[in-house]
Amino acid sequence: MVLFSIAISSYAQEKISGYDTNYVESNSKRLLLRLYTSKKYTDLVSNVPGVDKGYRFMPNTGLNLGLGFTYQAFTLNIAAPLSFMNPDRYTDWPKYFDLQAHAYPKNFIIDFLGQFYKGYSIEPKFLQNSNEAYPREDLRLTTIGLNVNYLLYGEKLSLQASFNQSEIQKKSAFSPFVGFEAYGGSVKGDSLLLPATELIDATINFAKSRYFQAGPNAGLAGTLVFGGGFFLTGVASANLSLGFSEWENQEVSKKWGVVPTYFLRGFFGYNNRRFSINANYVYKHSNLVKVEDFNNSINTGNYRINLIYKINVSEKFARGFHKINPFTILGLNK
Repeated sequence: MVLFSIAISSYAQEKISGYDTNYVESNSKRLLLRLYTSKKYTDLVSNVPGVDKGYRFMPNTGLNLGLGFTYQAFTLNIAAPLSFMNPDRYTDWPKYFDLQAHAYPKNFIIDFLGQFYKGYSIEPKFLQNSNEAYPREDLRLTTIGLNVNYLLYGEKLSLQASFNQSEIQKKSAFSPFVGFEAYGGSVKGDSLLLPATELIDATINFAKSRYFQAGPNAGLAGTLVFGGGFFLTGVASANLSLGFSEWENQEVSKKWGVVPTYFLRGFFGYNNRRFSINANYVYKHSNLVKVEDFNNSINTGNYRINLIYKINVSEKFARGFHKINPFTILGLNK
């Protein structure tokens, strides 16, 4: 499976003026070439009474190797889970689609999830009575969600500098933020999902589930700059969501409630006008409303290691790319 990623976050950042140049430097006139490894996933953790750790269903994703570039506010990445990097991955399972858009224009933090996974398994370390993985090729998980936050002091803090290095954070800066998020999705299998070998009470096993939850959040973002180009960025938020969960076994159980969730983002590396090497991790933890003994969570992650080289291009190249830039074609980049 080849994975495509198109980022539009830099457009909004470049078109909105107001950065404090004492803190943020633009890289918009340089062509950024990117070599990276990444892995995306969304797991399902089912917490069962009497079991120390939850049963963690992991999708059949792999470690991807990719190439990409950023120029004139446009980013394109292409990656694939190469077989030599993923010897334990199921090769004949259904294809899946995972769209994670993480956009950080000036004053905003925006995360969109559109995920349609097919095929999951539980690793032996998450099983109580088995030394072999528990594969469920029939399991389908869908998650769609949006998280939007406003940075109160975004003129001094560029998260884009930490995420795709289209800016450079020159001085340390911090900012609280507030926002709103909404998520919904479903889980479905052809039969009861939890393994029968675990001697699980049939009343807490399930074959289908649906959920939706939404609510306000708040948090703190900051970048520590040190050592002439090194940076450490952290973004953390907590959310209180109102929503419902629905579980289907022999009958359907549904309940409305309020649940806490959290969102973490971390970035670390070195970034200057010529190159950058960095690692980043984005993690969303969503508790679902507990229905009787159904106590589950859905967690989404995306971690990546980037090696970026920045090139000063000619005016001729800049004019030529401007004509084919998707933002120009759409009339957004004059």
